[in-house]
Amino acid sequence: MMKKENWSLYACLFAIGMIISSCNSEGREKQVDPERKEVVSIDANTTVAYQRVEHFGASDAWSCQFVGLWPEEKKRNIAELLFSQQRDETGQPKGIGLSLWRFNIGAGSAEQGEQSGIGDEWRRAESFLNSDGTYDWEKQAGQVWFAQAAQEFGVEHLLVFPNSPPVQMTRTGKAYAENGQSNLDFENYDDFGEYLTNVIKGLQEKGLKVDYISPVNEPQWDWSDGGQEGTPFWNNEIAGIARALNDALAAENLETKIDIAEAGKINYLYEQADKEGRGQQVADFFDASSKNYIGDLSHMGNAISGHSYFTTSPYEVAVQLRNKVKTALEGMEGRNFWMSEYCILGDNAGEINGSGRDLGIDPALYMARVIHNDLTVSNASAWHWWLGVSPYDYKDGLVYIDYQKQDGNYYESKMLWALGNYSFFIRPGYQRIETTIAGRSNQSPDLLVSAYQHPDKEEVVYVIINSANKEADVALTLDGSVLEDPKYYITNKDMDLTPVEQEEQSGKLLIPARSIMTIVSKP
Repeated sequence: MMKKENWSLYACLFAIGMIISSCNSEGREKQVDPERKEVVSIDANTTVAYQRVEHFGASDAWSCQFVGLWPEEKKRNIAELLFSQQRDETGQPKGIGLSLWRFNIGAGSAEQGEQSGIGDEWRRAESFLNSDGTYDWEKQAGQVWFAQAAQEFGVEHLLVFPNSPPVQMTRTGKAYAENGQSNLDFENYDDFGEYLTNVIKGLQEKGLKVDYISPVNEPQWDWSDGGQEGTPFWNNEIAGIARALNDALAAENLETKIDIAEAGKINYLYEQADKEGRGQQVADFFDASSKNYIGDLSHMGNAISGHSYFTTSPYEVAVQLRNKVKTALEGMEGRNFWMSEYCILGDNAGEINGSGRDLGIDPALYMARVIHNDLTVSNASAWHWWLGVSPYDYKDGLVYIDYQKQDGNYYESKMLWALGNYSFFIRPGYQRIETTIAGRSNQSPDLLVSAYQHPDKEEVVYVIINSANKEADVALTLDGSVLEDPKYYITNKDMDLTPVEQEEQSGKLLIPARSIMTIVSKP
């Protein structure tokens, strides 16, 4: 029998040992937890469908006026990056396959030179219209080259847009306004409509079919600082311009459709906000009871367009604003929303700053999140980036170039390939279908997914954005079944829409950290 004093000592030592054992056990669990991955179930449902995608695009402003005159090999390589739908021998896309190209119709500030009042030569633009009223179709040659290259590479749609009426028609005699007043007198609306129609005809003589004309751009801003061509307009002025343009298009039997109204921010589509008489554009233009109703014009397109600037952060606010766009359009039968211009501006609630060129993955992931929200929350049927080619120290380009007019180097950005996850695979006519994560439609900004079905139901395309700093394990299904013969493409810090093999078991696959993955599967 153990002595009492020894028993007490044994009991104490036993208790200490149990505490140590417990602590070691907890420590081991804490070391294991970070290695364990939760498998996230993602399902796409082809029986619940939303909007049909019309196009993904970008603009030729303003650098293509110069880059289109660069040495042939360089400018063709840039065009291939933007427009190509081809792949190399490994299955790697050669470009991002844009399906729309935006052509900026210049107002003539380039001919005015320094007298234009626009300090940056790259933001001046030529005009086809001469001072004597004749037209010179050899103008804007660099931009015409890119538009023709787009057509050659199979880009389906061409949209033309002026930032300002030609200087011969403006109140100021320049391509920008004064004191926040529109730079076009009412008596010049018909002339402006005829001018735009003549430009469309002139481009068609060069073999370029113009599908859309957008006569005004961001009419809420004052455009009075000479930073670029531009002019504000009130809604009643936009309606008057649209009517005059419609008459001119009809008189020439053109098929071009009018795009209205490139709102500077998406909230101007559904509320007056801080621009009385320039907001609430959905109701003002497409409610038949409005005095500015233009929905019945024979050449009016099926969409209303707005820009996503200053509305993309924080995530919760971005979702709220886009829900309001969707709600505003729900009562407008057959009317779609186009997100027709975006690049990264401002500080975005501290999440990312637009200043500073960055070819890396961080702005690409932010851009992909904006695309996702515009497509899945506001039901945008089109999504357009701003500058296809940028010379600037800013997050505004897909392809970047040296700030040189005659020749220079060009640089691919991850933003180019981020857009390619959508534009290369989701072609005009594809329809967005319902996706759920763990059975819920609500999604976390760290892991976003959307899916799109081929118009003939030949394939389904998933785009998954993993913005987190850790990998994600997902179990991906289509109508509850594992995917058939899926193909995988990744954009991250090391890869550019690169085809990859996946260790996929029973529908489970790994999404790398800080990446965008596109999956193409048979239905």
